[in-house]
Amino acid sequence: MIKNVRRGRVSLLGSKLVRHEKGEFVRDHMLTSDVPLGPFEGTKITIYSAKGKNARLHVRRECGQLRTANVTATEVPLTADVVDRFCSGCADWGPRVRPTSGLGIFVEALGGAGLLHQLQAYAEPDEDVYWTQDEVQAAAELLRSERDAANEDDNERWEARREAEELQERVLSRWRHAAGSLHRAQSVIAHFPWLTDWARPKLLAKEGYLESLRARAALFVEPAGLVVAAAAAELGTPSLPADDPAFAVLGNSSRVSTGLSRLWHRWQHAAEGGWDGPTSRAFTRYDLVEGIRSNKKGHAEALERAGRLIQSWEDEARAAAAATDSTPTVWVTARLPEDAKEPSRGDTRDVLDGLDRWTLGVVVTWTVTADWSRRTLTLKVPTLVADRLLASSSVLSCERRAEAAPAEGVSEAHPGSVRPGVFDDTAVFDRQPVTRAHLRALRNYSYAADQLYIVFSTSGGAEVLPLQTIEKRVEQGWLGVIVAGASDLPESLLGPWIKEVAPAPEADEGPHFGHDSAGQDDSFEADLGLAGGAQAAVQWAHGERAEEHNLRLLAMARGVPDLRSLDTGRSGVLSVAVWEGLLTPGPLDLTPFRAPGTDRWRRGSGLPLGVLGPLQIYATNADPAFEGKGHSPLCRHTRDRGLAQSDDLLRVSDLLARDDWDWCSKCGGYSARRLTDTQLSYYRAAHKLHDIAGQLDDERAYRAPIESEALRKQLDELADWEPGEQEDCDWDGSWRWYEVIRDLRRRAERTRRHPAP
Repeated sequence: MIKNVRRGRVSLLGSKLVRHEKGEFVRDHMLTSDVPLGPFEGTKITIYSAKGKNARLHVRRECGQLRTANVTATEVPLTADVVDRFCSGCADWGPRVRPTSGLGIFVEALGGAGLLHQLQAYAEPDEDVYWTQDEVQAAAELLRSERDAANEDDNERWEARREAEELQERVLSRWRHAAGSLHRAQSVIAHFPWLTDWARPKLLAKEGYLESLRARAALFVEPAGLVVAAAAAELGTPSLPADDPAFAVLGNSSRVSTGLSRLWHRWQHAAEGGWDGPTSRAFTRYDLVEGIRSNKKGHAEALERAGRLIQSWEDEARAAAAATDSTPTVWVTARLPEDAKEPSRGDTRDVLDGLDRWTLGVVVTWTVTADWSRRTLTLKVPTLVADRLLASSSVLSCERRAEAAPAEGVSEAHPGSVRPGVFDDTAVFDRQPVTRAHLRALRNYSYAADQLYIVFSTSGGAEVLPLQTIEKRVEQGWLGVIVAGASDLPESLLGPWIKEVAPAPEADEGPHFGHDSAGQDDSFEADLGLAGGAQAAVQWAHGERAEEHNLRLLAMARGVPDLRSLDTGRSGVLSVAVWEGLLTPGPLDLTPFRAPGTDRWRRGSGLPLGVLGPLQIYATNADPAFEGKGHSPLCRHTRDRGLAQSDDLLRVSDLLARDDWDWCSKCGGYSARRLTDTQLSYYRAAHKLHDIAGQLDDERAYRAPIESEALRKQLDELADWEPGEQEDCDWDGSWRWYEVIRDLRRRAERTRRHPAP
């Protein structure tokens, strides 16, 4: 029944070829000189070319069509003439710019499966998927005649019905995909309204083809069946004949009541879910005797009685439908449900996904006008259908209208248009407030969208926020600008650091947290510092691009006051590797800062916390009275590794204020933020001082020989320690630090005079 003819269609790399105005063939997703550049015209871009006035221009130095060693790199303004000189491969890519810039988003929205491809797709019947009007009409009439009386014994008729149903699904599917394509095209133009006039002829062709598909799809939908389905959905639970002897085979009265109630709900669900006739729902009677042998006495009687009961419900639904006017008289504005993620480049979902079969039939049959970019349809439907659409249970968001509303055009001053000054195409001084539409364009058309951004607002100042947090704030009326994204950080700073950070070498031993190596300044607890965090962020990354991406995110996140603000409940914003770069791999050894005690194995030196006092500590549960142990955000016992908004925030000083913490024995219970260079320096100095105190402890069972001169030299060096290498600085707890050093000097001198035997 379906013609499926291939006529030698030429394709290259999976994309269709179309004839350009000059007569040459170009790919349907290629950037050409006729595409309006709008406010991005004149933007400086870097191009590469061989010598020669008429040499082709390339946006990538590694372009395969640039076959010369003598290449010139030039910065030129982006114009139609420059685009016209792009080689075919670079015209596919478009100008190479930062993906989070306005021009980068514009280029991404045009290429690939973006606007240039969508304007060519679903604009006319496809030679590979084609059917005639007569074939569709015949298939629809066959299915309509079979809805009330199907002859399963006639194999030829069964095969014809199967082919008709297959054609029905193919027509409906193509209509859905065409609507999705038009939606994607119109959505792009809504962000870049200067494309409106240029794209209008192509959009009109797509709209015309979509309407022809809708008309053909509507042939398969029976309007009367949709009205009956709406009536069935409104029926209340009827009185069920639980005491009918015909149902005795089901068991006692309780089982009969349960079975009949289940039968009613299954029938109503089937009746309200489409437009098919009673024959398609007659099979539900078998649900009543499910699990009962067919040869059991009473089985046939129960089945026959269930069939008559279902027929009575069918008659009731048809009577309710007949009691109302089935003429479409009610105007309804329907908004299609929003996806959690808008259609993006390469996304195969269509705008009608999520609609049940009945709603899809209503849209096919009674749509008058449609604004696919805003997911808004204008319907003219019968009263019963309108009542169901306006009910809260409808998958569409609908409201009644007095009459059809005229379609709203896209204004050139559309507030959601992406122009220079929204992202990073201008100086910060000229930056414009970001809107919800801007952020939607960023998420839809930029592959670098899921990252952190530096934003500025008068209410919060400069902040580092994930994209999803910015979206929530904008929805609540927040007014701010995007200063830069992670990919926009200056290469002059990031480049040398990225080259310096090499993947951490594999070690046989895991990280240690004791003070037995306190004398080795260069290696002791190095994995707690910022450098160790950078190595952790790239250790498990796959490829140089992933390593660079992790380090850029790490650099932005390090300045966030509370790391829990980076949790958005959305996976993929920060990888586990970045969290490992922000947090220490285990708990800190705070023995040097504990008060001296009688337990010689856990005896502290009473050193001040100093710069370590305000260091942040994160744990899943820091309340010992709350059920469950506390875990590090990186502990494998937690559901999702990484910080969450619900985690607890402490300071190092809080850890020494009590000793009843209920920590996980595997991870230590918490993770600290990576230590700054000053904090790591003091942490090492404190452990070295505590190590010296241990060497001079008279109560130790065994004390190795002490080199007093070496100890005095070490104590002199520790006495000169200052935070941030500042001289003559009184820091928090410095008096206690110097008091401990003076005491150790006296003990070292006493040991020198009276060495142990």
